[in-house]
Amino acid sequence: MLTARSSFEAHLYMDLHPCVCGSGDFDRQHRLEQHGDDLVAVYEGPCRQCGTVRRFDFRMAEEISPPPPAFGGAQPSQIIDPGEFAEVAFRISESAGIQLLNSPESEHDKLRDAVAYALAAFQETLKFVPPGADSIPAEAFTSEVGKARYQREPGNFDRDILEGNVALAQTVLDDIDEVSRPPQTPRQ
Repeated sequence: MLTARSSFEAHLYMDLHPCVCGSGDFDRQHRLEQHGDDLVAVYEGPCRQCGTVRRFDFRMAEEISPPPPAFGGAQPSQIIDPGEFAEVAFRISESAGIQLLNSPESEHDKLRDAVAYALAAFQETLKFVPPGADSIPAEAFTSEVGKARYQREPGNFDRDILEGNVALAQTVLDDIDEVSRPPQTPRQ
């Protein structure tokens, strides 16, 4: 059974694993079940495109995860590999970056959640670098998407590059917070 560190991670996993028809969109009904000592989150519902009933069962990790947009605690994911996190992070950052460049600062706050999500995904990639190592080992890439990304760009999974991605995303998020901060009211 899959082990998810948070519901946020479970939802990303489902988004990354579409229906056999190719659609990733399904009406997710959620419930919790107790299976022995394990708390299991069950997501089930019909695919919006073909009607096939989809079901995902996730054993929830015992560690309480940080609040969203974090995907989990200090340990790397067991169900999403670093290449998948990188793919999501770059896709969202590129889209948000284009929108930030083409919108007035007064509207940048609308993109805050997307940038925070990308930052969380970049942070997840770093968790796959073993202590004392300079990069993510090739065997950490277990999905087709992850393996393909690693094959194309192995150097992008070096610690210094990953730390740079995190720092850049954090800077963009800090800038959004700076320009989107509500005006301070005068003290009474």
